Amino acid sequence: MSKINQGRFFEDFTIGERIVHPLPRTITEGDVALYIALTGSRYAVHSSDGFAQDAGFSKRPIDDLLMFHITFGKSVIDISLNAIANLGYAEVHFLRPVFVGDTVTLTTKIIGLKENSNGKSGIVYVHSTGHDQHDQLILSLKRWVMVRKRSSETTGINQVPEMLGSLPNNQTIHLPQIESIDTTLSGSEYFWEDYRAGERLDHPEGITVDATEHTMATNLYQNNAKVHFDHHMMLQGPMQQRLVYGGHVISLCRSIAFNGLGNAMWIYAINSGAHANPVFAGDTIYCYTVVKEVIEHERRDIGLLRLQSVGLKNMSPTDVESPKDADGKYLPNVVLDLDYTVIIPRRDR
Repeated sequence: MSKINQGRFFEDFTIGERIVHPLPRTITEGDVALYIALTGSRYAVHSSDGFAQDAGFSKRPIDDLLMFHITFGKSVIDISLNAIANLGYAEVHFLRPVFVGDTVTLTTKIIGLKENSNGKSGIVYVHSTGHDQHDQLILSLKRWVMVRKRSSETTGINQVPEMLGSLPNNQTIHLPQIESIDTTLSGSEYFWEDYRAGERLDHPEGITVDATEHTMATNLYQNNAKVHFDHHMMLQGPMQQRLVYGGHVISLCRSIAFNGLGNAMWIYAINSGAHANPVFAGDTIYCYTVVKEVIEHERRDIGLLRLQSVGLKNMSPTDVESPKDADGKYLPNVVLDLDYTVIIPRRDR
């Protein structure tokens, strides 16, 4: 028997199978610093112990997306090593803040399989849950990924799970009572009360994706999917170059969205997300955000904003009215369509 892990193919998955992923990861200060260096994340509560303590934390929590990527990255070796592309997310719930020194682990259940008509690949649907060293649930996510088949023999599998359009807004939020937000230090004067449903924010900054940076970012998360690293392999395929990890694009858009959403420092949920078109080194990412809902929460110190963030490559937000054309297809410059909910302090606490 070979000792080499060649990764799973579509035929190797079974609905209901439970996978405990290897490589628990203890979060370090180096992880935090490198994440900021690679994404430009600027949210104050993740940047300053003093700011976080004034807000009610014992120390600064790490960025929610850094926790997401590191935890999610555990699944790659068992799920998407032979992936063609990660297609989307649903029901992603950020349950608890994570701090430097915490150790994260991940477990996955296979919840659906669908063979593609070309006979060369299939879609694997998974539900993954992340825990900290105290076995507390920190992350729950569903995603679907296109995986190569081992052979062209038809399997006939077509079981697609149902996904919620969004997570309920009344779930418990494990954040301390938000005490004080110094808007001079946070970089934004806007609170929950200042946003309106239908409001659109065209974030002006763009970030060009460099080959070394997206490679290093993906390494940071121990995501070893071949499509992000193996240039020689990708030259043999239709794209003829490496794909940028879609999660890196999410982080870049989140960083860009700071300008206009600087006090929306915590992610409550990713309701759904689609990587509409591929991103390659050299592309410049822009983003705009639409406020879909302004949601009250039973806690009086915070509220929720349901947002749609649209990531674009090589195109200014002011040149795009909608991410889709008249036929409902994504425009070629649209790379991300993310429906997510953020937690933001109320002015009147």
